[in-house]
Amino acid sequence: MNFKTVILMGGVGIALHGCTSLNSLSSEDSVQQFASAQELIVQKNINQPNGRAKEYVYAWGSKQSDQEPQSLYPRKYLNNYCSAKHGKFTLLYKSSMSLVKNLSDKKLLSASGNVKQGIGAYKCVQNNGQSWIASIEPVAERKLTDGSDARVVSLQTKIMSAEEAKKFYKNSGAITNTTDKKTTANEQSNKKALNKSAAQKELEVKKDTDLKKEVKPATDQAVKETVKVAETPQQQQMKFYVAARRDLNSGKNQVAACNNAQRAYNYGKLQGTEGTRVYTESGMLVARCLTSVPSYSNRFANSKGQAVKVLQNLANNYNHAGAKNMLRQMK
Repeated sequence: MNFKTVILMGGVGIALHGCTSLNSLSSEDSVQQFASAQELIVQKNINQPNGRAKEYVYAWGSKQSDQEPQSLYPRKYLNNYCSAKHGKFTLLYKSSMSLVKNLSDKKLLSASGNVKQGIGAYKCVQNNGQSWIASIEPVAERKLTDGSDARVVSLQTKIMSAEEAKKFYKNSGAITNTTDKKTTANEQSNKKALNKSAAQKELEVKKDTDLKKEVKPATDQAVKETVKVAETPQQQQMKFYVAARRDLNSGKNQVAACNNAQRAYNYGKLQGTEGTRVYTESGMLVARCLTSVPSYSNRFANSKGQAVKVLQNLANNYNHAGAKNMLRQMK
């Protein structure tokens, strides 16, 4: 009897552990500690440690149909973080699944609500005026090889600027539309070809060849644009930081420089030898903008208070001497 009791208690413990995991996912308290959405992505391992797409179960199969789909986790984490910052989280761009190269994968994913509800570009507008955009895109899907019926989707989550998001999703839509048009044209051409002579077929082949030559540069350009978007978070953060520092020091494009500084700071502390330095120095630029660039600071109700928060974060958590000195000067 005692042995059965022990087994029963163990089973209850396992069940409670599962509930705790789900509660921690949905709780805003579990994400408030992060300084930025990018830091949340890194620390919560929403992507793989190397920054590449991570697999999530989107269909558990008949054996585990009561399980919650993991494919909605990235969106839930980001939504909870936005809510914790008293922000509004909305869908900015729908996903065309342009990164999914396998057509059968794309067909399966397109038919799953557990995938479509969690992908696309989402924008968070916080009550302090700051905003950020997160892109969640599927890359591939497969069936697990553990004997279950579960299927997983590889999701790539990254922070984008407004311009990057616009360019990526505009190009994705253009590529999709072009593909659809070419497919329709080919189907119509195949039907007509049955009733045409050999000479007409030869003429069509020539036209088709010319058409491909004309389309090729656009396709190459689209690929180049995709490569540009596929920078690592570290590269993007460094790019924004360098641009902000250059323009602020030269006195040109002050508002644009401050926006770039804020974007770099929003990435948080990333992994790598330069991660801490770029993050903290971006924060110093943000504080400088909030206190010394009226065209930027006037956009905020309490710009000085926000600058103090940034500086306190750098001083307390990173022992930044410049931040400590600036705080003393502001008293």
